[in-house]
Amino acid sequence: MNSADYSNVLLQAEDLLVRRGGVTVLDIGALDVLSGQVLALIGPNGAGKSTLLLTLAGLLKPARGRLLFRGEPIGNGGFDYRRHIAMVFQEPLLFDTTVFENVATGLKIRGVGRAEIGRMVPEYLERFGVGHLAKRSARKLSGGEAQRTSLARAFVTKPEIVFLDEPFSSLDPPTRDALTGDLEQILCETHTTAVASTHDQTEALRLADRIAVVNGGRIAQIGPVAEIMNRPANEFVASFVGVETVLPGRVVETSDGVFVAAVEGGEIQAVGHVRTGDGVLCCIRPEHVTLSTNTSFPTSSARNVFSGTIRKITPLGLFHRIHLNCGFDLVAYVTRQSLETLSLDEGKSVIASFKATAVHVIPHQAPR
Repeated sequence: MNSADYSNVLLQAEDLLVRRGGVTVLDIGALDVLSGQVLALIGPNGAGKSTLLLTLAGLLKPARGRLLFRGEPIGNGGFDYRRHIAMVFQEPLLFDTTVFENVATGLKIRGVGRAEIGRMVPEYLERFGVGHLAKRSARKLSGGEAQRTSLARAFVTKPEIVFLDEPFSSLDPPTRDALTGDLEQILCETHTTAVASTHDQTEALRLADRIAVVNGGRIAQIGPVAEIMNRPANEFVASFVGVETVLPGRVVETSDGVFVAAVEGGEIQAVGHVRTGDGVLCCIRPEHVTLSTNTSFPTSSARNVFSGTIRKITPLGLFHRIHLNCGFDLVAYVTRQSLETLSLDEGKSVIASFKATAVHVIPHQAPR
């Protein structure tokens, strides 16, 4: 999708505070939604993702702060913000009428003529794969068909921003995967700006240009996808975005931008500008760890090479998660083919390696 262009801000949130029952549930200093991009809100259940989404959509009134759409304050008696946006909820919330009439609803509210409705609705029904269901009652749709209808109803109005509140979480995995693919394609084709809340990391990676990690009603980190995945700001973000090895350590040696950190059970070499004695968290993504069954250390550019024992193997579809004891706990991913080629099994000895550049370093107050 599009590269970040921070001069093209469509929606701004400033100093948002939302309370429920006297308790603060959302406290956001600043947040920008960029035109033509998809912002994914991710975080654990109860983190505040949906509250933030509903506030950005103007459906929840904050106790403090403001929203600006194209620089214009929202909710001060000016333009009708609702005519510029569309909303897709986890539950489709369809009317008790036909699929065609459900999708036509937003157009009718906007005063679009009958002929134009007759042209636009079939187009978006086909885009979302429910053209053959136009005359069917919404009450007779499956969960996936209902959500496809809900998406068509949102996109047919050609909103400037579409808000998606975990729209696929109640669907079975194959249906969710297919719908995510269709949505991904349509977002790319239409260049529609979108904000999507999800707890599904894979879904966020497929759809998003930028990710905001929400925790405790605050934004723990926001940035481009690669930055969030590979350079998490803290231990919470690291663990949430799939950094399965996070090792606290202390710097014991530095030289020309490369340092050695002592962790429990071993030493790790990493790249970074730190000082001897500094506490650090060494974060290693499982896909950056290479396994070998060669009993001698392999010749490679990897500075970190450890002998270890496989503690556990967990199948993850196309990949397998390998839990290792290398003096410290280390997690690696291997393909099914690699698992079979290397004859990996629990209790087997292997060599694990990863580059110093693959270690993301977070400052950390380590115990002395």
